[in-house]
Amino acid sequence: MVIAIKEPGLAYAAVPKAGCSSVKEMLAEIDPEFTPPAPSETGHTTYHTAYPTRRWRGDHFQRHESAFRFTVVRDPIKRLMSVYTNRVVDMKDLHKSRKLRNRGVLPLDPDPDTFFANLKRYARLSSVIKHHILPTWMFAGPDLAAYDKVYRTDQMNELAQDLSAKAGKSVVPRRSNSSRSSLTFDDLKPETQQALRPVLADEYRYLSGYFDNPLD
Repeated sequence: MVIAIKEPGLAYAAVPKAGCSSVKEMLAEIDPEFTPPAPSETGHTTYHTAYPTRRWRGDHFQRHESAFRFTVVRDPIKRLMSVYTNRVVDMKDLHKSRKLRNRGVLPLDPDPDTFFANLKRYARLSSVIKHHILPTWMFAGPDLAAYDKVYRTDQMNELAQDLSAKAGKSVVPRRSNSSRSSLTFDDLKPETQQALRPVLADEYRYLSGYFDNPLD
């Protein structure tokens, strides 16, 4: 389901871990109907409350055919690695899962290899992890060609310029909710890399117009 801004006529399909915190913060600058929810500890939570990220619905997308429809996509490896560095390490989301705490079969502070080797199990027991590792197409839809524009996460400056032009006011590029640490695919053990290859291959096929698959 897209996030619609009636004036100046925008429809944004948010993808978790693909710059959506940054985009939502920019949209709040130009949305005349934006009302900040009750204060929270972190700014990005406020914007996610006002602009929830929901899965794709084709009928909803079509209702906004006259709007500037856009989405933002991220390199699949970087997106997946950020689930660990941001949601597991920074946000401690595994600690918030009652199922994980009660069952005690998986560590709540796993190292990267343990986390990714058990990714499906973690996703079954943590709705937050499941939400953030779902394929891009489940949020952006089956056909990226249907958008007026698809931005990569390294094109936030360009997005801010386009939003500024459409809104008639300056929009400041954002870099919100960045991980405090970094993790690369090469940091993982060979067997962990091998287990992730099928998942990443599907993502790179879907995003082939925007990213080359370095694993081919």
